[in-house]
Amino acid sequence: MPDPIVVAEGLHKSFGGTHALRGLDLSVPRGTVCGVLGPNGAGKTTAVRILATLSDPDAGHARIAGYDVVREAGMARARIGLAGQHAAVDEKLTGRGNLRMFARLSHLSRREARRRADELLERFALMDAADRPVAGYSGGMRRRLDLITSLILRPEVLFLDEPTTGLDPRSRGEIWDSIRELVADGTTVLLTTQYLDEADQLADDIAVVDHGRVIATGSPDELKTTIGDRLDVELEDPATLDPAAAALKALAGADPLVTGADRLSVALPGRSFRFTEIVRELERAGVAAADVQLRRPTLDEVFLRLTDQTDQTDEKELV
Repeated sequence: MPDPIVVAEGLHKSFGGTHALRGLDLSVPRGTVCGVLGPNGAGKTTAVRILATLSDPDAGHARIAGYDVVREAGMARARIGLAGQHAAVDEKLTGRGNLRMFARLSHLSRREARRRADELLERFALMDAADRPVAGYSGGMRRRLDLITSLILRPEVLFLDEPTTGLDPRSRGEIWDSIRELVADGTTVLLTTQYLDEADQLADDIAVVDHGRVIATGSPDELKTTIGDRLDVELEDPATLDPAAAALKALAGADPLVTGADRLSVALPGRSFRFTEIVRELERAGVAAADVQLRRPTLDEVFLRLTDQTDQTDEKELV
């Protein structure tokens, strides 16, 4: 596995009586996408602000490409790019004008600013709109322009804070393609997002944050494996719902979820099941199934399970 380029160790941060971070640990290998997921208020934005040298931790340490984000903030800052939730471009300027302005603010010469702006416009398919005022851009085009302004200095690490919020599916897909292209070129991306399908599509690894801590890490598939496959059953007769529920509980060792008048769903334990085994168990209970499906859990289901467990643990600690 590549050496980590982003490292956080025991980060703590409080705002008055609110503990935003409670010992957060994170390690992101070079040249990968790390998706950071968590409920609102979990500490994601605070962690990103510390890693991006915009805020200091109360305790703990963080490094970007080996540079401490507090003691060597300037060196760390020179290696990162940051694109927030809202496009930070000037609507009165053209796309080309925005990029040249940001390049000059990044201390590039006029000649280099022009060259770099044209290079990025061409690479990210905005050359046709380069000389139009940004006020006339679509939401997806603005977000793409905002994204590439953070690439002026070719950052080793790019922080993306909910980059596709409010975009239509086509525009989201365009941003996803841009992110994949960056990673293929060696950029490391730390992505916070509310869209779990986005993390599923893009992330090599995911860190789930809740109550100021990382509570789970792994690839999307590894996290899905932790709660096992799901079994969805549609009954021929809704009147057999209760015996069907009992049969599935015996099979899975957990109460199934009633998802409709004639539908049940249950998480299966680690071992694999054959369809014949499932149908036979239902038949023994006098239940006829109209449809039986085994499926991998979604990342949404993993997220809800993990954060629900954290909530229950915290409630116990308060008792």
